[in-house]
Amino acid sequence: MSEIRNDTPLIEVRNLKEHFPIQVSGLKTKPLKAVDGVSFTINRGETLGLVGESGCGKTTVGRTLLHLYKPTAGEIWFDGKQIVTKQDILEYRKKSAMVFQDPYSSLNPRMTVGQIIGEGLMTHKFFKAGDPKMKEYILNVMEQCGLQGYMLHRYPHQFSGGQRQRICIARALAVKPKFIVCDECVSALDVSIQSQIINLLEELKEKEDLTYLFISHDLSVVRYISDRIGVMYLGNMVELGDADTLFKDPRHPYTIALLSSIPTTDMNALDKERIILEGNIPSPVKPPEGCKFHTRCYMACDKCKVVPPPYVEVTPGHHVACHFLDKKVDENGKYLFECTTKTVER
Repeated sequence: MSEIRNDTPLIEVRNLKEHFPIQVSGLKTKPLKAVDGVSFTINRGETLGLVGESGCGKTTVGRTLLHLYKPTAGEIWFDGKQIVTKQDILEYRKKSAMVFQDPYSSLNPRMTVGQIIGEGLMTHKFFKAGDPKMKEYILNVMEQCGLQGYMLHRYPHQFSGGQRQRICIARALAVKPKFIVCDECVSALDVSIQSQIINLLEELKEKEDLTYLFISHDLSVVRYISDRIGVMYLGNMVELGDADTLFKDPRHPYTIALLSSIPTTDMNALDKERIILEGNIPSPVKPPEGCKFHTRCYMACDKCKVVPPPYVEVTPGHHVACHFLDKKVDENGKYLFECTTKTVER
């Protein structure tokens, strides 16, 4: 995990919503609330990790953040300026990029590596058609990303999964972005290749002064690369804090359950209790009343079923959306979380 360089936000998201209309019966439609009011900032030179189960809205946040999806509501600010008009979006896209989850499906099989990396350069007018300097520039970018020059005229199917992901990173890096969204960019790779790609991202971050939104299921990877971590559940941010605080002092029961599921080789930690979440994630078309997590929460009380918990700052920089915020330690060293109606033990 690298150090946060400063506290100046490069990205600021305010009450972001992304609702997709789906047909339920006949001509009637209902909104599928993929993202339902998310707010956060990403500081310059920082990596913000975003975790949660499949379907919680992580990828939708990343794509909406880059205006691949038009936001239903909310504000997106980049470098102190709100992104509103088409011209704002065009300027914003010159300074931002995305590395997708599947490196094969995100690469055009009919284009060579050189054409794939050069496409963005031509679109954003870094070079004119036929400029001999563009080839030299592309080769330099490929070298930065661990790709050899002889690969310039090869096609995606001629590469391994790790090499394809390096091509995707090179394509993103070529346009000199300030901000990159990494959407599950190592989940489809072998463990040994994952470490190589993570180290590459860290090296490029330092050299190019990049800022990342790193979306992943793998909490161990997220802890390693992230300065701060946000936890999402059913379209909402339920906890956000710096990486060390989140792992040492989790406050939301969903975060606690996720952390308890991390595999470990530490003999002292093998006897820790694993929290199994029962049931499936509720439908985002008709989310539960009150706290959305109460249908699966082992700490839920009557208040959770009717009153949505406020998203509050419990300690500096540590935000949580839960009614159980007053944490105390009993004589045996166990945590007690107090609610207005009952006390439960963790």
